[in-house]
Amino acid sequence: MNQLPERLVLLGHPLGHSLSPLLQNAALRAASIPLTYEPVDVPRSVLDDTLAELRRKRAAGNVTIPHKEAVRAACDRLTDTAKAVGAVNTFWTAVDGALVGDNTDVGGFEAAARELGAPHENEIVALLGAGGAAAAVLHAMEGWPGAHVRLYSRTRSRAEELVKRFKASAEIMRSAELAVAHATLVVNATPVGLRDDTVPVGVESLADGSAVLDLAYRVNETAFVRDARAGGHKAVDGLTMLVEQGALSFERWFGVAPDRGAMWDAVKSIR
Repeated sequence: MNQLPERLVLLGHPLGHSLSPLLQNAALRAASIPLTYEPVDVPRSVLDDTLAELRRKRAAGNVTIPHKEAVRAACDRLTDTAKAVGAVNTFWTAVDGALVGDNTDVGGFEAAARELGAPHENEIVALLGAGGAAAAVLHAMEGWPGAHVRLYSRTRSRAEELVKRFKASAEIMRSAELAVAHATLVVNATPVGLRDDTVPVGVESLADGSAVLDLAYRVNETAFVRDARAGGHKAVDGLTMLVEQGALSFERWFGVAPDRGAMWDAVKSIR
């Protein structure tokens, strides 16, 4: 086991929706590690000072919306995956005091996609969003043979910048409806639906037989997942991605695999 951090935290703003403390504390108990994983709600204005204090405490943790790109910039060293994605969701303090950043969202997304049977041959993926989560999806899809991405973002300039960074075949669409029209897999990588029942696109726009992976998650699933399933589509929310990226983070911090069963038991208890 690696040297224990003095603190284990989740950084984001706001944090009321997160299940990460529930699953990480279950993993810590199962491994008999004497730490508590705590949420730290950090506005951007004090993020730099907070990171400096965490570095002094030899802390480790996770990062969620909206700080993944800012924490990447603050890290002294990055894994190859974090460099490629351009966002950090996992960090720790090295023995030499350096702040190290990684991105386990890529592995989390791959696990969630497998739950839907993806990737199929020549998968056509409608990707909604152009932030850090979308970057993790595109990085993962670089290894999907024959896959093609139809990307939509409300900010076209962000979409254009994002597709330039990855080898995955991609085109930018003018609307979410056009993006999903011929897709075999629809991935919502926006915060839409995270805190209420809004949806990123109406399910009536989905192609017949398409699957839905909503990277957002809520206690009773997101409205997008519920609507898609009611419309005959195979659909899952971001819970699998959450648990798997959390498990991979745990491995980075402690050098051992967590009890994934304990993590799943913890998050399933609220559904």
